[in-house]
Amino acid sequence: MSAAAPAADAGITTDSRPRVSGRFRLQWEEAQQAWVLLYPEGMVKLNHSAGEILRRCDGARTVGEIVADLERAFAATGLEADVCAFLAMARQQHWVEL
Repeated sequence: MSAAAPAADAGITTDSRPRVSGRFRLQWEEAQQAWVLLYPEGMVKLNHSAGEILRRCDGARTVGEIVADLERAFAATGLEADVCAFLAMARQQHWVEL
């Protein structure tokens, strides 16, 4: 995917700088043994991959930097499409903002 190519028509590019929406608070929940998104009406329990992506969404790092960090951390390659697809879904759910 090029820097200008959108993912799932959600405006996600490798130059985007996603951050967790102010509507939510991302935190590790010991009782759940998982990252969760807290909001006034409840909680979203995240799977491992989602938690690892969202905890890197600080508004400072680009999607490209997040992908590179994940690939280093997990000794993997080719994660860009999956990360962009997740972020597109997360944006539709209002979990992240650009």
